[in-house]
Amino acid sequence: MCDSCGCGGNQQHHHHAHDHGDDAAHRRAHELGLPHEHQHHDTPAVDPAVALILKENDRLAERNRGFFLAKKLLVLNLISAPGAGKTALLEATFRAADKKFRSAVITGDLQTDNDARRLRAAGGPAIQITTGTACHLDAHMLQHALAQLDLDALDVLFIENVGNLVCPTLFDLGEDARVALWSVTEGDDKPLKYPQIFQSAALTVVTKSDLVAATEFPRAAALAHLRTVAPHTDVLELSAQTGAGLDSWFTWVEARLAAKRARKFH
Repeated sequence: MCDSCGCGGNQQHHHHAHDHGDDAAHRRAHELGLPHEHQHHDTPAVDPAVALILKENDRLAERNRGFFLAKKLLVLNLISAPGAGKTALLEATFRAADKKFRSAVITGDLQTDNDARRLRAAGGPAIQITTGTACHLDAHMLQHALAQLDLDALDVLFIENVGNLVCPTLFDLGEDARVALWSVTEGDDKPLKYPQIFQSAALTVVTKSDLVAATEFPRAAALAHLRTVAPHTDVLELSAQTGAGLDSWFTWVEARLAAKRARKFH
């Protein structure tokens, strides 16, 4: 799978990512892009060495989760296809004067630090992870990037994952919740084509709502498809360009932050 989605081959993680080095099993795990054993019990049997690497990612993710809990830091993992509007939403989040939380972003892309520069220009701390050919972030990469932020000065940490609806879904980073973004320009059947990300998301954000008319987005059908595969997910519709729906986004984040501080979930 990952030979066609950018995860195979030699992985060189620049800037703030880690280098997998010469460990053959570690490289093989990334080449295969296999899911965690505890998430997909119907997954065919895999090489034991690969399973160990995936288990190690889960171990590191749990370490991250405990660290975030100790600091009462809310961590949200944003996942979407390229161009769905993750960076635009985070820019709008940084620029808002009425939000009640302090935030930063760790952002992942195969190449360039364009998103981090955009986010810094919007007024927020942003750390870029450049993954080379890897089409997802993992728990180890995140650990390295965390050292570059003053986490005690933050309430919320956003992770802007690599634009991809498959591989990022498979790797636990230790986040409190996943947020799936889906733009109206992508059509109404995205949840049917990629159900796993929506099933694992606590919140689905339908972005670029200002383009509904221009794209003739069939809203009712789209939301019905989403409810078919992920009836539990919260849903927000917004436009980062016009600001419509941003108040609901802030309210959702603030509620999650209050729950984290009260240790109502982890």
